[in-house]
Amino acid sequence: MGRVIAIANQKGGVGKTTTAVNLGASLAADNRRVLVVDVDPQGNATSGFGIAHRQLDKGTYQALIDQATLADVTVDSALPHLKIAPANSDLAGASLELASMENAHTRLRNALDGVQADYDDIIIDCPPSLDLLTINGLSAADSVLVPVQCEYYAMEGLSKLAETIEMVKESLNESLRIEGIVFTMYDPRNNLAHQVINEVQGFFQDQVFETRIPRNIRLSEAPSHGKPCLLYDLPSRGAQAYIQLARELLVRRESAA
Repeated sequence: MGRVIAIANQKGGVGKTTTAVNLGASLAADNRRVLVVDVDPQGNATSGFGIAHRQLDKGTYQALIDQATLADVTVDSALPHLKIAPANSDLAGASLELASMENAHTRLRNALDGVQADYDDIIIDCPPSLDLLTINGLSAADSVLVPVQCEYYAMEGLSKLAETIEMVKESLNESLRIEGIVFTMYDPRNNLAHQVINEVQGFFQDQVFETRIPRNIRLSEAPSHGKPCLLYDLPSRGAQAYIQLARELLVRRESAA
């Protein structure tokens, strides 16, 4: 059965979707069967793979409300081992609509049941909020990977997310754990970055990944070309950092096993 990782942080602009797209691509480049599931109404993970989400007739919204299976909505990417369950424009009102439905918090988990055996890794790109779509992502996941920008409010956002994870563990998904925290938009010349890293490491200790994702123009440019960074500019620092993050993730899993 594929391991399900939710990429989550209720704070926007921390590199959450960039991490979902580029970690997924890096795992697929290692010949792992990967599914990226976009449950963010903005659809940025979808467009990051060159898929025009506003033109899609069906996507993760239809899978959540039982109008289609997740296999029905899944599409291919430019990488042979990576597929996308895209977000379409219907997802924008999903949180309100789901609230009145039976099993509102576990619909994504139920949708994944039909495809989980087909993949080695399933990555869920959650919205930058703690709404019902994010709760669905956390309920469906084995673990949570948290991108954190090296800035002043990092710990405040992390503490709120940690509270939500504990709530989901207690009521919906007792096996949920933090996969790790990855620092994004890292600039080693910035003293504040080092202060934030020290503070987060002091609290979360070995849950912090050693790999740090640098500020890199190629990472910013790649989505406008509808490509993960390793297809846009493989030698770039950004692409190489996500390849290293994928390797570290797999090594950590082997050590834990």
